[in-house]
Amino acid sequence: MLSPYKFYQYFISVPDVNVVRFLNILIFLNLEEIQELEKAMKKPSYLPNLAQKRLAEEVTRFVHGEEGLTEAVKATKALKPGSETELDPETIEGIASSFLANKSSARRLIKQGGFYLNNKKVDNEGNMIEEFDIVSGKLLLLSARKKNKMVIKIS
Repeated sequence: MLSPYKFYQYFISVPDVNVVRFLNILIFLNLEEIQELEKAMKKPSYLPNLAQKRLAEEVTRFVHGEEGLTEAVKATKALKPGSETELDPETIEGIASSFLANKSSARRLIKQGGFYLNNKKVDNEGNMIEEFDIVSGKLLLLSARKKNKMVIKIS
């Protein structure tokens, strides 16, 4: 089974064209609420991914429970580039995923400003990881752009 974070992220990423269909099929909202979300999506003032967020919350709560939803939302907030969210080991451990192909990709990404260590931009490939960078003395969170995250466990 997918972690609550990955599960939540899957539904956050549902294209606009499919979100209303998923709302109708997968969750127990009343039809009026779904129609309101559908109308809101067509307005210029629509906040991007509002319907996807509602879908992700409801389906994640149903499958993983309230605790799983809380974990997924916390991880999502923590992983926004530049986020000030406090990262705890449980949140970071729930996020691990694939990363970069090789060193030259990493160098290029650093030069382009898309590489983060614990949600802080890395702007110099010569930067060394310091003891204060290690979360709870055992974890590092690396981010390549917005969606590519990796957790390094130090033992």
